Amino acid sequence: LDMVTLTGEKIDIYILTPPPSSEWVYMDTEICTGHGKVTYTIPDSKSLTQGLYPVKMIVRGDHTSADSNLAVLPQNTECVIFSIDGSFTASVSIMGSDPKVRPGAVDVVRLWQDLGYLIIYVTGRPDMQKHRVVTWLSQHNFPHGMVWFGDGISKDPLKQKTILLKNLKADNKLIYAAGYGSSKDIAVYSQLGIEPDRIFIVGKVSKKQANQSTWLNGGYSVHLDKLSVGGLKPGKVNAQMLLKNDCFGLPGQPINKRSHSMKRRTGTR
Repeated sequence: LDMVTLTGEKIDIYILTPPPSSEWVYMDTEICTGHGKVTYTIPDSKSLTQGLYPVKMIVRGDHTSADSNLAVLPQNTECVIFSIDGSFTASVSIMGSDPKVRPGAVDVVRLWQDLGYLIIYVTGRPDMQKHRVVTWLSQHNFPHGMVWFGDGISKDPLKQKTILLKNLKADNKLIYAAGYGSSKDIAVYSQLGIEPDRIFIVGKVSKKQANQSTWLNGGYSVHLDKLSVGGLKPGKVNAQMLLKNDCFGLPGQPINKRSHSMKRRTGTR
């Protein structure tokens, strides 16, 4: 709610290089807009190889920071989408008092990850709730994936979710292999070109919706058994080789301010 106070602030952007060096490298400084946001495009001179890169953005004025991840992927990376609210949680909303996870949900996500698919978590919730949502995923040992939020508060979150996933697919040449969610997500996934037998729905569905999706009437645990014996094929582009094959971790490794200033003076990438 206080993002507007960031207007005009200078934001220093750092990216953590892969092991064995694992050093925070200064990329650039951007100025916050009136909405407290920054946009940064990595120039060709600082292009990154394929992999997952932790990103830290530090407000120069008070040294507060925001953590994120950048995935550099080959074209045609196969992904599986998981809508968080109403499908993972046994209660209505993830914003409740630590809602319980539906039995077997974590294992289903892990199976897709082990087969080399990129995991995409999506929610229509505004990005200001990022920390709380990612903390919940971490506390319940969900496999690591890319988490996408709505851009601010929307009157039509499902439409916003559809636009987000369409743009993500087109801009990054992704392939959506399957989608999980509640009955509200059926229309979203259908517009993305996902076949009904790969649209997996938790909770109640109408007779009409039953023909447009696959209802997990036995829950995730029964679904996991079916997937395990169903001969699922590994992802054609193995995201497991590029990204973390583990669970979420809470943000951040601290930055050594001395090494930062050295890199900025010498121009080391």
